[in-house]
Amino acid sequence: MKKISIVISVYNEESNIEKLIEEIWQNVPSRFEYELIFVNDGSSDQTEELITLFCQNDNRIKLINFTRNYGHEIAMSAGMDISSGDAVIFMDGDLQHPPSLLPELIQNWENGNKIVLTKRTGNEEKTFFYKILASIYYNILNYLSDFEMRTNSPDFRLIDRYYIEILKTFKENSRLFRGLLYIINAKDDTAIIEFIAPERFSGETKYNFQNLVNLAIDSILAFSIKPLRIALIFSITLFILSMFFGLYFLLEWFFIGNEAPGFMTLLLSTTILGSANLFVLSVIGEYIGRIHIESKHRPLYTLKNIVNFDK
Repeated sequence: MKKISIVISVYNEESNIEKLIEEIWQNVPSRFEYELIFVNDGSSDQTEELITLFCQNDNRIKLINFTRNYGHEIAMSAGMDISSGDAVIFMDGDLQHPPSLLPELIQNWENGNKIVLTKRTGNEEKTFFYKILASIYYNILNYLSDFEMRTNSPDFRLIDRYYIEILKTFKENSRLFRGLLYIINAKDDTAIIEFIAPERFSGETKYNFQNLVNLAIDSILAFSIKPLRIALIFSITLFILSMFFGLYFLLEWFFIGNEAPGFMTLLLSTTILGSANLFVLSVIGEYIGRIHIESKHRPLYTLKNIVNFDK
């Protein structure tokens, strides 16, 4: 009998755990063996205690506890590392990745698709204004990145063991699963399922504006050097404009006799060139900082304990 691992990253989701487990077991096909792997990403509520209680009553339910909050991408990596299924399904713990979609994910896998992605065609929680901002955000992000981040493509997906083993060979700390799947380039093995995301069953979203900005920066810097090229073009453009600016005042003095206002010229030149230098240095600094962190070869995460796993 084939086995399917379901990896769920949770952070302060105590009010959703019981409902989530109930719906998963109601929807998964009985012709497979399952393991339900919760990755507790440093929750400060009763999430750990509640999942531990479920583990005691069902050995198919397993728990990985981080020593602190490492973020969603690292949590998914931890679940992937320790999973043992022939396929791994990734989903969130807030019930906005509906368990009712699990049979369709699994059916697509049985039909030969080694990667099954999902696409959100609607979200009952998001306003029209949010959707407009999200569209602008993804357009800018895709322009700056070397890969296309599909709009409304969440981390609700199934990946076959063949590609799981490939993903496990990637060691970078600043990781983004969507980008790693782009590098693998498994389009011929990929299917996409559309769904409408329901409202959260309980609690509040943990993905705020700062998380979105961090995701954007990671998406760009981890998979593209385009910002460096933009900084170079920006610097060259400012240099050319500065040359024309100086030439204008030189010609005005030579032919008309007007002397350039020294204070304003100096102030404007200093402001423009100083801002340009700071911009270019910031972009370079981001890349150097990431090289510095990666060069230390620190572990992706540290575990407080694991529950219901073999040695």
